[in-house]
Amino acid sequence: MQEHWSIEEYREYQKKGNKKSKYGAVKTSVDGQTFDSKKEADYYCELKLRLQSGDIKGFCLQPVFILAPGLKYKADFIVFNNDDTSEIIDTKGFKTKEYIAKKKIFEDKYNLKIKEE
Repeated sequence: MQEHWSIEEYREYQKKGNKKSKYGAVKTSVDGQTFDSKKEADYYCELKLRLQSGDIKGFCLQPVFILAPGLKYKADFIVFNNDDTSEIIDTKGFKTKEYIAKKKIFEDKYNLKIKEE
């Protein structure tokens, strides 16, 4: 068994996309859009069905909110409901310390709650 890779072998390994996510999420593509996890992609498909059925007015992918100079929060979705309300959605498998801190700042600044799916 070989202990070390050559540069060419390592480059081939990188091209194949064998990098694993730190938290086990698998990047998934739907409709030409790449999502950070299968869970997020599944939620996108659910939103598309809800939109087609008239259950919601619309949705937006990965909106960015400015929390402070140099500090941003990117949600997974905003869902626009038929009653003119909206929901900020984040599909989470694992809550990092960074996410928890940004969530608190976001909710305090915008007076909105993030719904976790």
